[in-house]
Amino acid sequence: MILVSSCLAGFEVRYNGTHCLNHQIMKLIEEKKAIPVCPEILGGFSTPREPAEIIGGNGEDVLDGKAKVIEKSGRDVTELYIKGAYMALNKAIDVHATIVVLKEYSPSCGSSMIFNGEFKDKKIAGNGVTAALLKRNGIQVLSEKQFADHLYR
Repeated sequence: MILVSSCLAGFEVRYNGTHCLNHQIMKLIEEKKAIPVCPEILGGFSTPREPAEIIGGNGEDVLDGKAKVIEKSGRDVTELYIKGAYMALNKAIDVHATIVVLKEYSPSCGSSMIFNGEFKDKKIAGNGVTAALLKRNGIQVLSEKQFADHLYR
């Protein structure tokens, strides 16, 4: 089974109430080969919500208590991101996910790139909180681009 970011499946769960529909991923859901999940919704956020970025590191640093996830207004939402990450991990384990495809750049789901924490649209190498937790637990995590490349190998 494949677990995928809900926004890639067309669900309007992104911070700004939009989606990032990926037709290959939607087809997998229709074929019952993939299950959508949104760690931020699982963590307790609503849609729309204020944008958030990791301040002081990356997802691994958040899990280790060395960095925080902060909304643009300054509110610390670290615990909600950690809660959502653990709920997504539990879902991946429950469905025996072999691959998890997550939305790049997200403070939850970024699997190789995230925003740098300055809210200036600058990206840096790093994992989001959920991607970091899944990888720590031996689950293969891919961005939507990596997944597309993976399909055509």
